Amino acid sequence: MGYEFKQGVREAVGLLIGLIGPSGSGKTYSAMRIAAGIVGEGNRFAVIDTESRRALHYAGMFPFDHCELSAPFRPTSYAEAIKTADAAGYKAIVVDSVSHEWAGEGGILDWQEEELNRMAGNDYQKRDACKMAAWIKPKMSHKQMIQRLLQSKAHLILCFRAEEKIKMAKDATGKMQIIPQGWQPVCSKEMPYELTVSFLLHSDKPGIGQPIKLQEQHKAIFPTGKLLDEVSGKAVAEWAKGGVKITESSFISPPEPGEKKLKKKHDKGMAVLCPDIDGLRPKTDCEECNMLAECAAYE
Repeated sequence: MGYEFKQGVREAVGLLIGLIGPSGSGKTYSAMRIAAGIVGEGNRFAVIDTESRRALHYAGMFPFDHCELSAPFRPTSYAEAIKTADAAGYKAIVVDSVSHEWAGEGGILDWQEEELNRMAGNDYQKRDACKMAAWIKPKMSHKQMIQRLLQSKAHLILCFRAEEKIKMAKDATGKMQIIPQGWQPVCSKEMPYELTVSFLLHSDKPGIGQPIKLQEQHKAIFPTGKLLDEVSGKAVAEWAKGGVKITESSFISPPEPGEKKLKKKHDKGMAVLCPDIDGLRPKTDCEECNMLAECAAYE
């Protein structure tokens, strides 16, 4: 069997973009803004909705075609819906939310329990022996869905619910304390590794993504501290075409309400203010200055 090697050229490269966050963090709205930027003015993107038709709240604000996904939330349902949207030629597909595939009604966790009941019923000794075997069908179906995601030609913007993880530990006095462990996406532990880029969104700063996975070649597309919006989507589309070097200055978001202009230069590099509630969130190249704290170099 012969093999042929060709020069590597970036063309028609689809991204898997993960937006992770609790309720009110702006996942759906940000996903639609990115998708609208990807497809461009006058074009439509696809939305696969598992959230009881909540995506339709944004009808009229964005140009999209809607598909409702109902329980049971099997991986095959997601795979078929994505395959159908991809075959229809949509350049961007929003899935809100992928978390139901794992923890929703009829999702992976429920399916494993169904398999365990089928194999062992109420025989708890047998249930313990069959616990691992009960994962075989659900996990296999999940892997097939992942392959469908990776084969998509469209850009996929996947929304994930997030839960705050905690652990109990004793302090110096021996008292039990609650230790926050940060926010974790509601999905299989393998899913985050398949994403091209991923962001954690917080309800106190909706729409501003904290990078979880952001490789060097994508940093100019998603400047840290900036809103995930149509400008981000346009940058994604341009980068995916290939042949164009994207820099942070290639795409400039319009000023947000309350945004203030830069008054001075930081002595270790130029900084710009990122939009925020108070308009005083600096983004700077200075390693000694936290990007999320006010910098004394500004008036």
